[in-house]
Amino acid sequence: MSAGEVFDEGVGAARAGRLGCACPEDAGPLRRPLGAGRLATGFALVVLAQALTLGVLPLAGAMLAPPASAVSLLPMAHLPLAAFLAGAALASLPASFLLDSFGRRAGFALGASLGFAGGLLAAYALLLASFPMLVVGALWLGAAQGFGLFYRHAAAFGAGAGDGQGNAQGAAQGTAVARLIGAGALAGLVGPLLAGLAEEALAPYTFAGTLGLAALAQLGVLAFAVLLPEARASHAAFTVEAMKTSAPAARLPWRAMTMPTALAALAWGAMTATMAGAPLALAGCGIGVPAISGVVAWHVVAMYAPALAAGRLAARLGAGTLALAALALCLGAAATVSLSGEALPISLAFLGVGAGWSLATAATTLMLHGRGVPSRLQLGLHDGALLLAALAGVLV
Repeated sequence: MSAGEVFDEGVGAARAGRLGCACPEDAGPLRRPLGAGRLATGFALVVLAQALTLGVLPLAGAMLAPPASAVSLLPMAHLPLAAFLAGAALASLPASFLLDSFGRRAGFALGASLGFAGGLLAAYALLLASFPMLVVGALWLGAAQGFGLFYRHAAAFGAGAGDGQGNAQGAAQGTAVARLIGAGALAGLVGPLLAGLAEEALAPYTFAGTLGLAALAQLGVLAFAVLLPEARASHAAFTVEAMKTSAPAARLPWRAMTMPTALAALAWGAMTATMAGAPLALAGCGIGVPAISGVVAWHVVAMYAPALAAGRLAARLGAGTLALAALALCLGAAATVSLSGEALPISLAFLGVGAGWSLATAATTLMLHGRGVPSRLQLGLHDGALLLAALAGVLV
């Protein structure tokens, strides 16, 4: 047998209009265990960085912001948080293309690198009391979160490719997404303790330790990202190996994006409106920074722990019904924070909006993946719409 015949036998002859690929991620069947533990750990660190950042950005902005001008449309204290969300929105579409073109390992590592640099810059801004530098650091930290959003899609794609045990695709996806998002609840449990130690280490520079710790969390994300088995998630169901074991999956129709995107966007807007207002409202009630950090930590737990039950709830109620109920909880909690002037109702509403956001995000993710396989453009536009709605929630 000639060398050419051996090559053709091994990887298939390359013909016009057909690409032969010997890439490691395409060399074998795409199975469910695509580094699920490493995905969950990386996502938990993403959430830890998010919790630390979101807990201090409104307060750090209020501490360093110059007086707002008479023509300002946005309170200057909200500008770092707005920059964070703008960075996430700007990164979401490029992230979807990079993750598809270069794989999860390279894409998530790039996002974590941006977050590490942004966290260091934001911490240095607190040392120098530089408000513009804080805004730039928040923008880079937000860009990292734009990449981090795709962890849930990676989990859904991996489960959608089949778990090798005959489980239905929808049930497998619900379990995978719920476990991944639920892993973020761990961040809320350890965040306050770690933030307290970091603040003591960098005292008297308030919040510099917390933002420095967010940078270290992103460094951990980077470490777990480079350990991921390589896979191009958005083509998971279209590999030759996947098609051999099941009928070819259909692409997601564009019209099927409308409802999950609209419901999720409203939930995200309500959540960030509450997130921008609740810490400052609690401070106005005479609550100290340590207590506010504790409330923010439990808010983070509420943002992710309910997702552990989302798969079962969606199977029993339907993903659409669950998303609608979760949205109602978000809107009611946001209204309570804006209308109440007492610490207890504000704190409870802060927890409620986190739980509603968690269930709405999980349910709409299942809605999105339940009608077909989304393309990289559809995923980028969906997540971009959510982040723009989140930015709008801060602006209003």
